Amino acid sequence: MGKHFLNRVLGYGSSTVLLLAVAWGAAALWFDVPAARWAAGTLATGFATGCLLVLLWVRPYRRAMLIVLAAVAVVLGWWLIIPPSNDRDWQPDVARTATASIEGSRLTVHNVRNFDYRSETDYTERWENRSYDLDKLSGVDLFFCFWGPTLIAHTIASWQFADAPPLAISIETRKERGENYSAVLGFFRQFEVYYVVADERDVVRVRTNHRGERLYLYRVRMPAAVARELLLDYLAEVNHLAEQPKWYNALSHNCTTAIRYHMKNLGRWQQFDWRILANGRMDELMYELGSIDTSLSLEELRRRSEITSQAKAADQSPEFSSRIRDGMFVR
Repeated sequence: MGKHFLNRVLGYGSSTVLLLAVAWGAAALWFDVPAARWAAGTLATGFATGCLLVLLWVRPYRRAMLIVLAAVAVVLGWWLIIPPSNDRDWQPDVARTATASIEGSRLTVHNVRNFDYRSETDYTERWENRSYDLDKLSGVDLFFCFWGPTLIAHTIASWQFADAPPLAISIETRKERGENYSAVLGFFRQFEVYYVVADERDVVRVRTNHRGERLYLYRVRMPAAVARELLLDYLAEVNHLAEQPKWYNALSHNCTTAIRYHMKNLGRWQQFDWRILANGRMDELMYELGSIDTSLSLEELRRRSEITSQAKAADQSPEFSSRIRDGMFVR
């Protein structure tokens, strides 16, 4: 009795997984086949229908499952070799890729974005070359940006220097002209990953002042030497992406999972936690790990860390970065 019940459970479980795989394969064909939408839709529908007919009519059922699994594997194999590109008709705000070079302790970053926004889509373009003394790097801050649901956030890392403005890096999607971000399309091969290397007045202000997002800013408890290692690892990826683009993925390669990859490269973050995916709660994880200030309750720290109103007030001020930190509780 127990063995029969277990076999039934396993059978239902494997069938459910297989049906989900078929649904994924159909969606991948629908979204990622480089053809007219009707043609891609026809192919996706044919794939899903064919798989379902095999599961309904081919016997024994195990043979049907193997046939469908093989079909899904073919789609997966094709999907994995779709090449990303740096050569597309990009939107102006992601048109250039940053690069970095280092001589001794002198860091030079090319194509730092410092746009002057009048609205989210109306701006004066400014791409700058900036130099930094790595020996003057003092630490790293982390922004959490919320546009709606509080379980999901966008994260931006920003390195602080004693003698220069902060250098912010936001890991985003690289969109073509006329293209808009979609949470669904983010799971497929629709967007290349893009490291926005920018002035805080650009990458923070556009979110608070023109997109209506709420932002929180935390000082990360990290020795300057480790913050330096982390920045260099980020910039190594920036240089790599300028030569060899990669696909963005809303689950496996997004603004927060990429931070974990960089920390793992330094051998400093091995554990996985569900709040890395539900990153609107990642400040809670960092609080538990002691990576942000713990002298206050988390609720009070969150209250004091919101910088939305400061950013709106600072607006175009050349002292934007210092003004958004006015009154910020940092230890």
